[in-house]
Amino acid sequence: MDDKSRWDWDLGQRGIADMAQWRANFNWIEEPQVSPDGEQIAAIVNQSQGEFTVCVNGQAWDSMFDKIWYLRFAPDGRLSALISEMGEWTVALDGVPWKNKFGYVWQTMFGPDGKNIAVAVQRDMTYGMALNDLPWEKSFPNMTNPTLGPDGTRTAAAVQVADFGEGEIHKFQAGAFSAAIDGNPWETSFVNVWNMAISPDGQNLAAEVRVNLYDYTIAVNGKPWDQTFGCVWEPVFHPINLSVAAPVRKDGKWSMAVDGGVVWDRRFVQIWHQMFSSDGSKLAAIVAPKYGKWTVAVEGRPWSATFNDIVSDAVFSPDGQRIAAVAKNSGRWFVAVDGAVWTNFFDMAFQPVFSSDSNYVAVKYEQNGKYGIAVNDRLWDGGYDQIWDPVFSPAGDKLLLRTVKGDVYTRHVLSVADMLGKGRAQK
Repeated sequence: MDDKSRWDWDLGQRGIADMAQWRANFNWIEEPQVSPDGEQIAAIVNQSQGEFTVCVNGQAWDSMFDKIWYLRFAPDGRLSALISEMGEWTVALDGVPWKNKFGYVWQTMFGPDGKNIAVAVQRDMTYGMALNDLPWEKSFPNMTNPTLGPDGTRTAAAVQVADFGEGEIHKFQAGAFSAAIDGNPWETSFVNVWNMAISPDGQNLAAEVRVNLYDYTIAVNGKPWDQTFGCVWEPVFHPINLSVAAPVRKDGKWSMAVDGGVVWDRRFVQIWHQMFSSDGSKLAAIVAPKYGKWTVAVEGRPWSATFNDIVSDAVFSPDGQRIAAVAKNSGRWFVAVDGAVWTNFFDMAFQPVFSSDSNYVAVKYEQNGKYGIAVNDRLWDGGYDQIWDPVFSPAGDKLLLRTVKGDVYTRHVLSVADMLGKGRAQK
């Protein structure tokens, strides 16, 4: 990610762009995107039939393309888009296309600092991935679950490694799928391969696999766990010792397994979205203690607060001591932090963001078709037509907000103390 200490953190607000002027210059504009530092707003725009470009702070790219989609800013501030020229697709960065062209590209993924960019690609009806304009040397007849490693240097996907026809069930059951890292498939094949994870050091790949018609497990570098289960979910690596954790189903109940052994003594109706704290000392997950009741469990111990619709977007604080999540109960969205539920509720709430010191939690919310920000259960000025996730300053004492009201995009830097002092406690 771009160094936040170099951003403009002076308190106040600045109008960056009035998109009403864009509408006068182009046939239409699509959904805008904003840069991480809030200094730029961009949108795909149509100049005429079959002529698309991107407008950034009111200035259009010099390049024109047949079609553009999935416009996104990388963490380092570069602007990426998937573009079509003369029937071929590729990635454009700040208006400059990659040299390699494909039949189709999708699922742009960024490394943490934005320097590495990967996409899934199709060429001549075979599939692979490309990283920084370098496609895999080997491609496959089918590919799913494209994945970029945590450091942004390695790519992986589930791939078909054996041919079989629609009626050749015996070939399917013998195992026609594997996982490939940087285009190199495991020597082991399985009936199915699904979600996967690359270890923080980039040396290991783990994936959900189906070893026969009835049994599932996790495979690491092609070697399945000794234990099999009725079902498994997506694996994650421990950040320090690189052990692998995954929810597993056995005897009709779910628990957490690490390297094949069940580590939680409590069973649940469902477990998903498991995560380690940054130092690896805690393992938490979203769980259902009973049917229709959702919450968060830390080391197998669930919060007392439960919700009857869903819990999602759980995150650890930077110090690994706190957890925040959003939850829906009887049609209303709430924020829960360390098991305590905020008094405010919303039509929609988005993934919580912790300050660097872990003391503050900010959440983007929607209410009555408009958007606002809440910090530690205090509501700050809402009523925006669009707002992006809040960003805390490195010291955690300021908050960057990026908002659109009407057609005007504004960059705000606010004091967290002022927001808490002036914010509304309850609706």
